[in-house]
Amino acid sequence: MAIRTIVKEGMIGDDILHKVCRPVEVFDEKLHTLLDDMRETLHAANGYGLAAPQVGIMRRVCVVDAEDGYLELVNPVFIEKKGKVQGVEGCLSFPGIDAVVNRPAKVVVEAYDRYGKKFTVTGEGRKAVGLCHEIDHLDGITVKDVMIRALTEDEY
Repeated sequence: MAIRTIVKEGMIGDDILHKVCRPVEVFDEKLHTLLDDMRETLHAANGYGLAAPQVGIMRRVCVVDAEDGYLELVNPVFIEKKGKVQGVEGCLSFPGIDAVVNRPAKVVVEAYDRYGKKFTVTGEGRKAVGLCHEIDHLDGITVKDVMIRALTEDEY
């Protein structure tokens, strides 16, 4: 496993954050290495979630370290979105920005695991926000694209 460089706004190549990722077609050791590296990178950065384009890979892969367990999602798609919640989000690719964002209160996502087995995950609250945030990255959508506004210094 290795800690990968997180693509940040202002870096050369940061345009990858605004591109739509390609689906994973082969579930092999290369994918397993990517997922292992993403987990190590996420934990080293003290993050909640990480998407493959944030480490320079244009594939539909993301990870979320939710309260009820660590999730690896390959080719995730939303099956259901319900309700609305407004909250504050940060992003490893946009350090120093905490944004006010509207997200669904509950989501159901269908994805594949590292071996190509399909599964469904339901998220509410923070988990729903994390799933939405990371899946947005796979579609080239960043927190800056969906934020209502950034927090002010007084709000910290």
